[in-house]
Amino acid sequence: MAPPRRKMTSNTADLLNQRSRGIRDTGTLHRFCLKILRSITLHENRSFIKVWSKTSKTAIMYDSGRIYFDNYQNCYSCVHDQPQNLYKFPKKSKQQKIEDALLCQSPLVIYPDFVDFVSLTADNWLCRISAETGKELQRIYLSPKYKYLAWNVSQETFYIKSVQNKETPLARQAGISQNVVMHMAIFHVFPLQIVGILEINKKVYGVTDVVMSQGVLAVSYSNKSVKLYSFEHVVQRVCMCSQSPLLGHRTVGDVPFGIPVNIQITEPPPLLFEAFSHNGIQIGGFPWHYIYTPPHKKHRGTHYICSLKDSTLAKNGIHNMNCCSLESDVIFFHPADSGRVIHIGPNTIKSFINTHVLQPSPRVTVTSSGRTVRSRFQQLDDDPMQETFRLLEYEDELDLLAIAVTNGEGEEGRAHVQLHDNQTGQLQRKIDLNEPWDEVCNIKNLINFTYFFIFHQHLLLHVHVNINNLCGNRM
Repeated sequence: MAPPRRKMTSNTADLLNQRSRGIRDTGTLHRFCLKILRSITLHENRSFIKVWSKTSKTAIMYDSGRIYFDNYQNCYSCVHDQPQNLYKFPKKSKQQKIEDALLCQSPLVIYPDFVDFVSLTADNWLCRISAETGKELQRIYLSPKYKYLAWNVSQETFYIKSVQNKETPLARQAGISQNVVMHMAIFHVFPLQIVGILEINKKVYGVTDVVMSQGVLAVSYSNKSVKLYSFEHVVQRVCMCSQSPLLGHRTVGDVPFGIPVNIQITEPPPLLFEAFSHNGIQIGGFPWHYIYTPPHKKHRGTHYICSLKDSTLAKNGIHNMNCCSLESDVIFFHPADSGRVIHIGPNTIKSFINTHVLQPSPRVTVTSSGRTVRSRFQQLDDDPMQETFRLLEYEDELDLLAIAVTNGEGEEGRAHVQLHDNQTGQLQRKIDLNEPWDEVCNIKNLINFTYFFIFHQHLLLHVHVNINNLCGNRM
């Protein structure tokens, strides 16, 4: 009988050394690379140092190893020790300013070198730009005003929403009714091609807003109801698709005509699901469940988790933080599709971590006559003078939760990042930040472990590895 297999441990330095010499199958497995990265990130002797900084008057965006400054006009690559400039567009007018953008990365089996981003300009152009060189590859004119880009199905289809048409007082006095609420343009990627332009009409929907996700139209109404419809059904039954190719005729996707509306709905499609909620609904878990907050005032702050099949309340399906704070609590299905729910409040994350909750402090006042008056006041749970959870991000490949926390030191509130094991919630590392919280609070893509930690405005922390100090680090 063969002896039982002994669990093997690998030295990080050995693996990196063998990989650098090109030894076959060493270091090429994604699992080994991630174990090395997690070990480096969490080891108590590993330090994080600021290696580069850059300020910006506009929001700083990050996506897949690239930092975008000045409304995507200036791009830096972060695959090296210090970020290096990939390209910088010539100065453009306000009309040509990029309003929003999405990074498109094709699966390797389809287009292995396809990494572009599509951008939406203030003058209604949709542009496909190479993410490596900044060269414009394709441009399509849209009409009317479009402002918001978002994925419908990630890396497959995206949609662009126009601004909402609001009825003006002058139009109301003249008896002119504005029935068109907004337009939505839907596109395929790989290659970029139009699916259709959808008109959202108040007569049909009576809507306040519309979003798309995973092929579902989620329509919000003024009575706090949310209804879900199949967009595929709409396209198959209603779409009046033009046979003209996207770039084959100047009248399609060119100035001044743009792309005409080809999806006009005269009556609502079959209803998939409906719920009444104060702030929309979320769907997730297995089997499918949804989270909602009833629209009545007495239910504010109370979240219900129910079965999507028959709306029955889940076991322990009512959650309320009972917190007093400026920012409301947040609840959502865990991004790992594990069926768990994460509920984040100012000083509690269920069911992982609890901070030390301060008790209300007595306020002492001495009057002119020398009489001492004691009163109690309600301190906010997210007061900057006490420890408060601010943001949470999940890193799926390293299976870590990253939490931004203000520690209550000083009036501005100093911040640090806590790294917790995703399975147990156990604290693994704490990384202090030098800047006050108000300088790092506006964060998009809080943490990306593959290359670096990036915070809004001018703080950049990079994993600093000394290969000579890794010899004793065994995984």
